[in-house]
Amino acid sequence: MKLLRVGPAGAERPALLDADGTLRDLSALVPDVDGALLADDAALDRVRAAATSGDLPALDATGLRVGPPVARIGKVVCIGLNYHDHAAETGAEPPAEPVVFFKAADTVVGPHDTVLVPRGSVKTDWEVELAVVIGRTARYVESQEAALACVAGYAVAHDVSEREFQIERGGTWDKGKNCETFNPLGPWLVTADEVADPQALGLKLWVNGELKQDGSTAQQIFPVAEVVRYVSQFMTLYPGDVINTGTPAGVAMGQPEPKPYLRAGDVAELEIEGLGRQRQELKGA
Repeated sequence: MKLLRVGPAGAERPALLDADGTLRDLSALVPDVDGALLADDAALDRVRAAATSGDLPALDATGLRVGPPVARIGKVVCIGLNYHDHAAETGAEPPAEPVVFFKAADTVVGPHDTVLVPRGSVKTDWEVELAVVIGRTARYVESQEAALACVAGYAVAHDVSEREFQIERGGTWDKGKNCETFNPLGPWLVTADEVADPQALGLKLWVNGELKQDGSTAQQIFPVAEVVRYVSQFMTLYPGDVINTGTPAGVAMGQPEPKPYLRAGDVAELEIEGLGRQRQELKGA
């Protein structure tokens, strides 16, 4: 299923994109798309049955905002330097273990919402990423197979990053990762049963119509199953939590000088095979 949330920010309603591409209203069936729904197999089965029956009311998508596909996210766990080609372009050695950092849940916005370039920023960068959405509590998961069983689905994430704040201002990466609007998510949460192999997905990102990133999750150093298993050794993952699994090569930081960092007025577009497309206009904060 392709689950999503539509409507004004803070007042989104749950919806479903059916096999014919028609937007369907789920608000009479479930209160929202959140951790509670993703952990409830019976509720998900009811949604599947309703989608198949064709009885769900259609929504007019014209002018309708698409919000983040998951509500009330508990935490956003991020994996850095998780693509062989991205590590190479930044001059970093491939890590022996996953590099883990966090984004605050309040950085998450809709897939087409405005992205704000922070005040004083000169190195705002783009990163298309596969997001993993957790559907079962993952605590000290023992195997990669068990880890995948904890995945509710997948989505497109844009891990916007300010490289000067991240790298040159001391401390951890957090200052360059947690600026407002720095995690557009969606448009859809595609349930795991529709993604045959999370390690065989193409990722692309354009800036002002120019292709910047063109990679594959096959290039991940630590695949999705290992990322979930590994992270669960250090923290408990709950339904509705999100993991951003890293970006392929092609970010501004890895390009020759003068590096083409994002500026107000730029337009970023990104997509992952089967998971939908995002578009963001950048404005000054």
